[in-house]
Amino acid sequence: MRAEFINPFLASLINVLNTMASMPMTPQKPRLKKDEIARGDVSGLIGMIGPKTKGSMSITFEQELALEIMQRMLGERPAGINEDVTDMVGEITNMVTGGAKRTLAESGYDFDMATPAVVSGKGHTITHKCDNAIILMPFDSEYGKAYIEICFD
Repeated sequence: MRAEFINPFLASLINVLNTMASMPMTPQKPRLKKDEIARGDVSGLIGMIGPKTKGSMSITFEQELALEIMQRMLGERPAGINEDVTDMVGEITNMVTGGAKRTLAESGYDFDMATPAVVSGKGHTITHKCDNAIILMPFDSEYGKAYIEICFD
């Protein structure tokens, strides 16, 4: 998978969290993911399909980071991950994918987005429906980690 295809998703996550939650995120070193176990506590997964490619992208947040984003975006902080937090993660997944979609369309990669699925809980799994490698990109913040996973055929 080429960097020019991955970078729009990474840039979009940084932009969305800076804009919507004033939450700076620091990208770490990407690596290949060889299992389906999520690295955090709540994940949004979205499928994408177009004439030139198909794949999926997920964003996973550690609980403390998700709760801090919720506090900054909506002014409320639940005691743990609840329906409001999972709704927010779904919306962030949509916004990040939409931002990347605009950038990729300029390079000739057009695709349609599915409705995101959100899963939560310790040790939950994320299943990407493609045959290529899964790229895992960790991000650090003062409130915890977020992870983007990208897999495209």
